[in-house]
Amino acid sequence: MNWINKVVRPKIQRILAKRDVPDNVWLKCPESGQMIHYKDLEANQFVVPGSDYHMRMTGKARLAALFDNGEYETVPTPEVSPDPLKFRDERRYTDRLKDARAKTGQEDAVLVGTGTLDGTPVVSAAQDFAFMGGSLGRAAGEAIITGLRTAVSHAAPFVLFAASGGARMQEGILSLMQMPRTTVAVQELKEAGLPYIVVLTHPTTGGVTASYAMLGDIHIAEPGALICFAGPRVIEQTIREKLPEGFQRSEYLLDHGMIDMVTHRHQLRETLSRICRMLMEARREELTAGPDLAGHAPPAIEVLDAAEEGIEASPEAGDTPAGEPGDEEQHRPAAD
Repeated sequence: MNWINKVVRPKIQRILAKRDVPDNVWLKCPESGQMIHYKDLEANQFVVPGSDYHMRMTGKARLAALFDNGEYETVPTPEVSPDPLKFRDERRYTDRLKDARAKTGQEDAVLVGTGTLDGTPVVSAAQDFAFMGGSLGRAAGEAIITGLRTAVSHAAPFVLFAASGGARMQEGILSLMQMPRTTVAVQELKEAGLPYIVVLTHPTTGGVTASYAMLGDIHIAEPGALICFAGPRVIEQTIREKLPEGFQRSEYLLDHGMIDMVTHRHQLRETLSRICRMLMEARREELTAGPDLAGHAPPAIEVLDAAEEGIEASPEAGDTPAGEPGDEEQHRPAAD
């Protein structure tokens, strides 16, 4: 009977033993309560199949979904001193940074990459809300500026995926400085005549909304995204009034002329491809035509209509000049 104790019993114990399953293998939809396996969610671009709820994506997932074959080159960004103010609240700021880096695998909240979008060279930056709420600090500001200037040097359109709770309080005034700095970099891109397209995701708030996230030539929002400076709860507590249904959500902003379109994530890549291609073709024709015909790009409304309908639009003779360019947290399995 000794073989039973030595061979059979350990096998039975291993079968019946409690297995450690990461809590984030199964995720719960915040809207419907539906449980969905992480791999299924990942395969569906983090859109919950039943409710169509758009969950947050990491910066790496954003860039992989944008570029051809999911391939891109990461653009190195300048290093900054980690904690110039020696900030501490309940924990040291440096400890919070270490945790965020271990959790996301990124140095900071913004990832910049270059690649092609249906053959069109594109530079893109993606904010990762999982990194301290996608907050804007000096490192994130440097990344945005680097991305914009890389687009200028490559003569390529710049696509931004915004997702942020605002300025990073642990960096104080140094964080707020990034608002005017990034605004100047956006102006450099526009002076080069290159497209700046912003994709507003849930949530985009605070100082990010008050600076580079609302300076794009075209603003696209994902369905149901919260886009604001101060959130609805703060406003309600301040004015002591109930806000309208859907206030500050992407559909509400579209109805009130604050953004250009609301696009489902499954159609987002195709929409961005059409817009980038059309605007770059218009720029090439403008440069070829010379200074006498400069500025005769297709009006923005034509670009938007074509992008939404999937119809190629081309500039025609006599076109008028375009206007001025204008807390569920995403988890990953521990094994990742």
